[in-house]
Amino acid sequence: MSDRKLPRSRLGRLARLAATGARSGANLLLGRNSEDAAIAAARTLGNLRGLATKLGQMASYVDGVIPEEHRDGYERHMKKLLAATTTSPPEAIEAQLVEELGKPVSELFAWWNPKPIASASIGQVHRARLHDGREVAVKVQHPGIAQAVENDLKNAGLVEGAIAMIGARKFDSKRMLEEIRTRFREELDYRLEAERQLAFATVHANDPAIRIPAVIPSHSGRRVLTTEFVEGFDFDTARTQPEALRAQWAAALWRFVYKATILGGMFNADPHPGNYFFQADGGVAFIDFGCVQPVTEHRQDLAVRMHLAACRGDEHTFFETAKLVLETRGGAYEKRALSYMRNAFMPQFASPYRITRPYVTALVHEVRNIAGSTLRDRDDNFVPFPEGVFFMNRLQFGFYSVLARLNCEVDYAQVEREFLE
Repeated sequence: MSDRKLPRSRLGRLARLAATGARSGANLLLGRNSEDAAIAAARTLGNLRGLATKLGQMASYVDGVIPEEHRDGYERHMKKLLAATTTSPPEAIEAQLVEELGKPVSELFAWWNPKPIASASIGQVHRARLHDGREVAVKVQHPGIAQAVENDLKNAGLVEGAIAMIGARKFDSKRMLEEIRTRFREELDYRLEAERQLAFATVHANDPAIRIPAVIPSHSGRRVLTTEFVEGFDFDTARTQPEALRAQWAAALWRFVYKATILGGMFNADPHPGNYFFQADGGVAFIDFGCVQPVTEHRQDLAVRMHLAACRGDEHTFFETAKLVLETRGGAYEKRALSYMRNAFMPQFASPYRITRPYVTALVHEVRNIAGSTLRDRDDNFVPFPEGVFFMNRLQFGFYSVLARLNCEVDYAQVEREFLE
């Protein structure tokens, strides 16, 4: 998308979101062409960037978010947000570089492409070459994005919209809202992202199929992150490759997610497919480590027990551990929550398994039904989601949606046993 001024004020951003929501809702209710609504929404959300764009990105690839009858039109147009939101002007980006790194572009780089190769919710990426000859990707924050994101986070309705996308609105709590705000504010600090990128690289150092580009500290700061340049197939191209190759990618994705979660104590909670570069030898290069949820040692231990139980088909240990993970206390809510957990672990229990889009959609709907049933039945044994579960659900629904589109059968239980046992 072309350069456009970033709307920063809270009222200005709210007004544009409200107009987009009203237009989209009217088209759906009146049976009009949902593609018109999708085109308008993509244009508005792309221009707003920030949290608004993140919601658009989720809607574009997570199954179960958009009603099935309107799915194709929304996915076709909203997925453009995966690769390119509205860009910031070249002079503004170069001024940001000078302010952050203290040198002009000509001193920092032997070659600099002023045209971005990608633009996302927080920043845009330029290709460049260091004076020592290394090809690099330089991610620079959109000027003014910090203020825009902060105004989005003050908009309770927008934050609740993120919760609603994973079916958890009725499980809402003040703690969950603050957890979401904390994670999204952290995405504005590229120094923290650089630390996390190194941590993920350390966890996966011995896995040749998982490639995480090295950070260039001398050319990075709070609002600029420079890393080695990586290439590969984009997601749409990857989906057209032979199934054997798609299965290699799916196995690498599975290890990337669950080895870091269970053994590394952290997970990347932004699984949209624009963050993956699929390579011809079965490897996957991973970028964007801005939204990372930490996992406590206690919950890591529980995760090891639960995942091993699922991989071994040990139903009793799985359910007893799942109760501890969810911190349930009996009653109808516990029964529904455990049923959902068992369904979510179907890829391990029924391995080899082919994750499908109807399966992912059913999981999203199941979470929504749990919420509705709990309120309707006034179940006194209801407990709020434990810390981190919102982002785990965001990861799982998005990650499973990616795997469903790769459409391949994988022995996920064996993939996990190789690093758990």
